[in-house]
Amino acid sequence: MPAALPSIDRWGSLHGKRILVRVDFNVPVADVDGVVTVTDDFRIRATLPLFSALLERGAQVVACTHFGRPNGVVDERYSVEPLRRCLAAYQPEVTLLENLRFHPGEEGNDAAFGASLVEGFDYYVNEAFGASHRAHASIMVPPTLVPSAAGPNLQREVATLGALLESPARPFVAIVGGAKVREKIGIVRVLSEKADTVIVGGGMSYTFAFAEGRSVGGSLFDEGHVESCRELLARGNVLIPRDYRGLANDAAFGDAGGPDEPREFDGDIPAGWQGLDIGPRTIAHFEEVLAGAKTILWNGPMGVFEDPRFGVGTKAIALAVAASSAITVVGGGDSAAALAAYGLEDSVSFVSTGGGASLEFVELGDLPGLRALRESVGA
Repeated sequence: MPAALPSIDRWGSLHGKRILVRVDFNVPVADVDGVVTVTDDFRIRATLPLFSALLERGAQVVACTHFGRPNGVVDERYSVEPLRRCLAAYQPEVTLLENLRFHPGEEGNDAAFGASLVEGFDYYVNEAFGASHRAHASIMVPPTLVPSAAGPNLQREVATLGALLESPARPFVAIVGGAKVREKIGIVRVLSEKADTVIVGGGMSYTFAFAEGRSVGGSLFDEGHVESCRELLARGNVLIPRDYRGLANDAAFGDAGGPDEPREFDGDIPAGWQGLDIGPRTIAHFEEVLAGAKTILWNGPMGVFEDPRFGVGTKAIALAVAASSAITVVGGGDSAAALAAYGLEDSVSFVSTGGGASLEFVELGDLPGLRALRESVGA
């Protein structure tokens, strides 16, 4: 495992010191009665213990975050004002800077822009685990200029995921879902070596099914990764769905009924149809596997769970994970959103604030932002 990350505990009195905290407040928002409002503040709430600790020690705290994809230009649709209102509701005396991605230097990892962020600051804290897999200016440059540390939530993320990979209680079952197999084939490969069983669901599972010789109709499919999927299936511990629930290819998402009526498929999916969720036989099998687990890692939904007709599989997995007596780690992103939607966030051992970051950490064992902290000034 890489060396330990520097902690804020090593700093003495912070009275009068100015601290820049990089957070990840890239949270969902929606128009509620004409006001753009945060609809899931999990990532914001996760930073409150750090803010409290710094303020209690006398520091002046300023936070910065990215929000959406404004592509390096000022775009009021991506203003952090809704995030400021949400943060203010918790009454921490913290100033939140405007969206980092309004400046092209952020995603370009521009040294001058990164230096401008910490000008006049005494310390820098990275509490943005969910952004630490990005070599962006606000992540990479500040540690080269001022004493820097990892926030407690980031430390906890790294410790939890590291322990999961180094010494999990067994049987260790990993669940990997989501749409694109090309984005997750690497993590399935790593987990197939570390876990006893890897459950694959979601849109990525159809390429695995095709690799097994089954028809997938018009389902999401990546021809370039068929051979990789075939090799992983040959390992014997990768489980994929045996039945599905889906729609006709030309059916529109919307209310059930008429041409949009879902259909179940056992085995093959015929031409003209697409799979959008796992079926009842698969749900029962996956639930049985999870019931015997001692450690569970879950990242990614089993289908298009935003549509209730195709959220059955994801909800079943969420309930099975929540009901388990195993150590249960949920890898952020859509999985965390599903837990929240079903009111199950408090029923698992740990929910990561990072989706892509948690996967990359599991796959590679380190992240650019973590390396920057370990090499930081005064570390």
